[in-house]
Amino acid sequence: MNYKDIIVVGSSYGGLEALKALAGDLPADFPASIFIVQHIASDSPGMVAKIITNAGPLPASFPSDYHKIYQGHLYVAPPDHHLLVEDGFIRVTRGPKENRFRPAIDALFRSAAYIYGPRVVGVVLTGMLDDGTAGLWAIKYRGGTTIVQNPEEARASSMPQSALQNVDVDYCVPLKEIAPLLVQLAQTPTAAEGDYPMSESMKVEVSIAKEKTAIERGIQDLFEPSFYTCPECHGVLLQIKEGESFRFRCHTGHAYSAGSLLKEGEEEIEDSLWAAIRSLEERIMLLEQLAENLTTHNKNGGDEILIKKAREAERKADQIRQILLTDKC
Repeated sequence: MNYKDIIVVGSSYGGLEALKALAGDLPADFPASIFIVQHIASDSPGMVAKIITNAGPLPASFPSDYHKIYQGHLYVAPPDHHLLVEDGFIRVTRGPKENRFRPAIDALFRSAAYIYGPRVVGVVLTGMLDDGTAGLWAIKYRGGTTIVQNPEEARASSMPQSALQNVDVDYCVPLKEIAPLLVQLAQTPTAAEGDYPMSESMKVEVSIAKEKTAIERGIQDLFEPSFYTCPECHGVLLQIKEGESFRFRCHTGHAYSAGSLLKEGEEEIEDSLWAAIRSLEERIMLLEQLAENLTTHNKNGGDEILIKKAREAERKADQIRQILLTDKC
């Protein structure tokens, strides 16, 4: 008989403190395996596993690729790598980023749902934006159990709130109640996996995270092209519909929720506006230098035209800077 013994946890902003609290509340004889994605910088020194180990009785580590899965252990995604699960072992890959992150919560959750179905328990903790929502939807689709930290007490409410809005979540509880709930669920028999069929799209997306080529897997035949381009590679984004929500993936494999795509677009606009200011300020300096050169050589008249153009460029730069400073972009 199978039990709910595959626990996947995702967190972002404020997540380290939440993970420490969760690890501290788990018993030493916890009868399940826990897999954790905490959003970290690609150049992070990699202290998350050590911090979690020191917080509770269970050992935590950054696993190597093809590491065997053991119960009573916490496996943490290494910096700049996806953490995925297979049947009995772990994959650590550098597949395309999802929602601008590697490691990505959705990639872990989706791989667990694909392999273990009803045995999976997915937990979304504090964090910004909405990574984890699509993965939690996949867990629910495959008969797993879904848990969300109460957004009202989360350091950042966006991730748990997004999950609640887009997934029929089984439990929304305070952080303090999650560990006891996991203990209870880990001893709960599961439904038969065959009761929850696998979708071809989930199979393809899991293979992409495992570094398989998206276009060779036929991703262009599964989803409809959208009007948008991938911010990372500028390929056409394909639109993926899941329940009442939608998200995007390009043919090279990068994936975006609607929220992360919107955020990426905002940052691109801001970068473009700052670049426009830089170009205008360079134009101002050049115009003023040319005007000064005309004055030095007693070429009257031409300098006034150049100074007028410089002041016009200055006015445009000030207008763009005002847009940036008042956050209207």
